[in-house]
Formats: sequence, structure tokens, C-alpha cells
Amino acid sequence: MARALIVGCGCRGSALAGGLLAAGWQVRGTTRSETRLDQLEAAGIEPIQADPDHPGTVVDAIEGVAVVVWLMGTATGDPEVVGAIHGARLEAVIEELVDSGVRGLYYEGAGTVDGDHLRAGAEIVETSGGRWSMPVAVHLHDPSDHSLWLESALGVVQGLIR
Repeated sequence: MARALIVGCGCRGSALAGGLLAAGWQVRGTTRSETRLDQLEAAGIEPIQADPDHPGTVVDAIEGVAVVVWLMGTATGDPEVVGAIHGARLEAVIEELVDSGVRGLYYEGAGTVDGDHLRAGAEIVETSGGRWSMPVAVHLHDPSDHSLWLESALGVVQGLIR
């Protein structure tokens, strides 16, 4: 049974987790909010309080994970912080994945985040995948079309370990 770590397990992350759980996966989901931990657990998701702006909190959750899902295409907040989680923070997490058991990385390359940030993150992911021979996927499906996005995202995540 594969395990995924969904970094950014809000509404869409929880829906993706539900689809993975139904397919027999185990799922860890991160949230910055302590109050969301019980909601994630009630949905069958192993809750992790972590912040993608602090890569160490994410790295602490990767043990035993087959696929990391960086679901930050609709992240909100301080523009510098959002830019960093698609840049330097993402790079820091990826560097830790290299020496772990993680076998694949999903990056959400579409959403409401500034297009320059999304393109930079996609380039980091694609370059890293080639450099370290790690399966990666940059998912470009529009998350505003929720049902089609979910169907596509499930296929992309599951395809990373086939």
C-alpha cells in the first residue's frame, strides 16, 4: 500500500486524499492550522501540522511516503511567502527527498498563484526530476474545474509509482 503526503491538505487536498484512500492508499495531509487536525483525522487522513514556508516541518513528515504532493497552486498570503513556497522552500524540500524513500513528486503548476511563481516551481521540479532521476509530474489542470481537476490529479499521483 502506497502512502502520499499532501502538502496543503485544504478543501481540494482533502478531496484528493479521499480519492487516494478509496484506491487503497494511506495519506498524510498537512495543515498550518491546529484546528484542522481533527477534521483531517476524521476523514481518515493522518494529520500533520506543517508549514511549507518552513521546509523542516514538511521534511519531518516524509518518512515512509512514496509520493509527495505539493498542492500549492491556490496558496494565499504574503506574496513573498507564496513566491518562496514555489521557489526556495520547494527546492529545500526536494533536496531532502533525494536521500529519502520518496519515489515521486507531484507539483501543482496551475491555479490562482502568480504565473511566474508557478512556472518557476515547475522548472525547479522538472530540473530536479532529471537531475536525480526521480519521477515528477507538473499538473497543469485548472483547479477551478474541481471535478475534472480531481479526476486528473488522482491519475497523475497514482501514475508516479506505476
